[in-house]
Amino acid sequence: MRILGIETSCDETGVALYDSERGLLADALFSQIDLHRIYGGVVPELASRDHVKRLVPLMREVFTRAGVAEGDVDGVAYTAGPGLVGALLVGAACAKALAFAWGVPALGVHHMEGHLLAPMLEENPPEFPFVALLVSGGHTQLVRVDGIGRYQLLGESLDDAAGEAFDKTAKLMGLPYPGGPEIARLAQTGEPGRFVFPRPMTDRPGLDFSFSGLKTSVLNAWQQAGGSDVDSQTRCDIALGFEHAVVETLTIKCRRALKSTGLKRLVIAGGVSANRRLRESLGRMAHGLNGELFYARPEFCTDNGAMIAYAGCQRLQAGQRDSAGIEARARWPMEQLPAIDQADS
Repeated sequence: MRILGIETSCDETGVALYDSERGLLADALFSQIDLHRIYGGVVPELASRDHVKRLVPLMREVFTRAGVAEGDVDGVAYTAGPGLVGALLVGAACAKALAFAWGVPALGVHHMEGHLLAPMLEENPPEFPFVALLVSGGHTQLVRVDGIGRYQLLGESLDDAAGEAFDKTAKLMGLPYPGGPEIARLAQTGEPGRFVFPRPMTDRPGLDFSFSGLKTSVLNAWQQAGGSDVDSQTRCDIALGFEHAVVETLTIKCRRALKSTGLKRLVIAGGVSANRRLRESLGRMAHGLNGELFYARPEFCTDNGAMIAYAGCQRLQAGQRDSAGIEARARWPMEQLPAIDQADS
């Protein structure tokens, strides 16, 4: 089965072709970072308009690179949510129009399920069951995964997600959008131990997260150090202290999740999973528990069409189809997704 995947949930336009027999045939991505950077964050209306502009050229590029005739597909998968409604509608309307014109089924895919399954695109994919840490700009969740659609939420952020904390901390430090890579870049030359910030909610039982208090601690330290007048080394030291706090907090919670479930496999997915320090910390922790860590290559950690094409292929092979309407959901709990049997996918 050959599936066209379309991702337009936020500020990146992704398109990919996935073949159930041959794997990923081609993918293309256009990032809107330069468009939104001058505003310090994503402007929804601009994001939607740019998706309209980019989708068709990206699709033509993907078909050409894959050596596949346009329309020679068995289905179209698109991100139906969660995300920015206007941006989601662009991808959904395009997918439904193409599916109707080509006489193939369409299917709306859950954005976070796409991230969760992205490591399946690698040469050494994880086997079910496993614990997944989903860390992106809008979500921080720990999930037990027993199969596609068989998800048990173990813990989640009660306020800011880890990615939001990175972006907001970067903004208060005067760093450009997106903040995560900028914080990580400065942290490389930071002095360890000069700034030690709290590891929120690690001193109590449970697997939930909270990063708003950490952000406030960084703000206080930033202001006490001189605010916008701090020297470059202090800026790097604060960035390192913040990154250490987030990484250690996530590591502590993942260790608890593995121990409480008795599972040995840990998957990390989402934009923040590309953070080198996080990967190293979780890798050491998993090794210490005689477990394994899995993650996608960096280009498949952020939003992309490949993960949507893969997830859509699994569900379309299992016989799932959309209704005739166009679906776009700003909020969509992943636990509501129907389970599929691996024998059907």
